[in-house]
Amino acid sequence: MRALVHTAGLLLLALPGLARAEAACAPDRLDLRWDGGHESFAVEVADDGEERAQGLMFRTELAPASGMLFVYDGTGRRQFWMKNTLIPLDMIFADSTGTVTRVHANAVPGDLTPIDGGEGVQFVLEISGGLAAKLGLAPGTQLRHPAIPTASAVWPCDN
Repeated sequence: MRALVHTAGLLLLALPGLARAEAACAPDRLDLRWDGGHESFAVEVADDGEERAQGLMFRTELAPASGMLFVYDGTGRRQFWMKNTLIPLDMIFADSTGTVTRVHANAVPGDLTPIDGGEGVQFVLEISGGLAAKLGLAPGTQLRHPAIPTASAVWPCDN
């Protein structure tokens, strides 16, 4: 028998065969779905310039089922760097519909090289480095969160 872990979402990673009910949308949760899977993350939302500039700097750890969702007012070319970031991160770039357009795996702590998400990005999810590959996240994965406008969302909160 496997031990049960209290960290949100970690149970799903440890026991991938378990079915789970989808919770309603909430500002502190982000759902992802893709061919062959789905996951929910506890997220902090960075939706203004100061919060986005701070990001996950100076953090020494990030729980496996946690992340930060960067929300922009419109689409554009988004570039990130790892200045003052102490942990490796995966960066998941998504367009205005919440569809993932690019995944950058294992960004190197402290690296000042720009990480280009490309054009048309409105949302960026940062999670623990290596987790995107472990889950199978790739372009085409869909995000669901209240910050993604229902009118344009590929997976709106009301579904």
